[in-house]
Amino acid sequence: MSQETRNVRFVQGNEACVRGALYAGVKFFAGYPITPSTEIAEHLAIQLPKIGGAFIQMEDEIASMCAVCGASLAGRKAMTATSGPGFSLKQEAIGYAAMAEIPCVIVDVQRAGPSTGLATKVGQADVNQARWGTHGEHSIVALTASTIQDMFSITVQAFNIAETYRTPVILLFDEVMGHMRESLTIPEAGELSVVERLKTDVKPGVNYHPYLAREDGRLPMSDYGEEHRFHVTGLFHDIWGFPTEQPQQVDKLVHHLVDKIETRVNELAMWKEFYLDDAEEVLVSYGSCARSARHLVESRRQKGHKIGLLELQTIWPFPKDLVREKTANAKNVYVVELNMGQVLSQVKQAVKDPDRVYLVNRLDGTLVTPTDIGKIMRVIEGKGI
Repeated sequence: MSQETRNVRFVQGNEACVRGALYAGVKFFAGYPITPSTEIAEHLAIQLPKIGGAFIQMEDEIASMCAVCGASLAGRKAMTATSGPGFSLKQEAIGYAAMAEIPCVIVDVQRAGPSTGLATKVGQADVNQARWGTHGEHSIVALTASTIQDMFSITVQAFNIAETYRTPVILLFDEVMGHMRESLTIPEAGELSVVERLKTDVKPGVNYHPYLAREDGRLPMSDYGEEHRFHVTGLFHDIWGFPTEQPQQVDKLVHHLVDKIETRVNELAMWKEFYLDDAEEVLVSYGSCARSARHLVESRRQKGHKIGLLELQTIWPFPKDLVREKTANAKNVYVVELNMGQVLSQVKQAVKDPDRVYLVNRLDGTLVTPTDIGKIMRVIEGKGI
């Protein structure tokens, strides 16, 4: 068997996410099983012990997210996985991770909701929860993917971003992507870049400031409980990590938590584009819906239609400049998603003419099809169904 053949697998999306996490160096997982994310926990329960990692099935999602925070502070690349209701429960601890600047990855394999909703059916209604689920002011990074190969590479990238900026990163997959099977070519070690945690070079016994940024903005870390003593809290804190109510320090920390992400919107933006150079009709989509959108674009292109697709892989921070640029020459923009317009509202704020932005969606736990998209477009274009 050739090396190339050995590296090709026919895997489920959730397994591709696991393989990406292992490639990135994950060494800790804590979670509570919930459809449609459970396979991520199952695979990591098998794989992590083989590489000296730790898997813990916790009593609930709140404890899971707290355990991830602790493991990350202790020096492990850490992650958890869940679905909508579990994602809601994790929000307070995600906010803690944002405030305490704890690198970690949270996978949300979305299903239709609210509440327990349609537990085994697809949805994309957690886009706003990813951004606004926690209380208080901070920014967040949320990524998604529409192929099994991309689920692998985006998972690697999620760990890289988390470690670079000391921030929680959310992977917004959906049920169709999590359970679909497709070929995955696993890159060789070193083929994809893997960011390792920046450790402090402060000697033991010397004053260590866990929240004192270097000139490049990165905050070197020390494994909690090892060589350095420092304080970690969800309260506003100073460069030692101790609580503070000093207005100047509070203001500075809020701006730091927001700016370290929002000033890098274009740097963090990941996307794919198809036939946009001359497109008069542009579809904007993400996750499993982007597959249907691309199918329609390919079909109509064969008939001579000037139509293209912008597939977003970075949802938050929302890449407004990118969306504005790629839709600048479009007569109409169609946002295809499985909610009531959570990305639609962002696209409307980004484009020159928001009145020419239309929603193509489904809310019934069923994947939107190319036919669904085509019908809506025909109605808007005045051609009937």
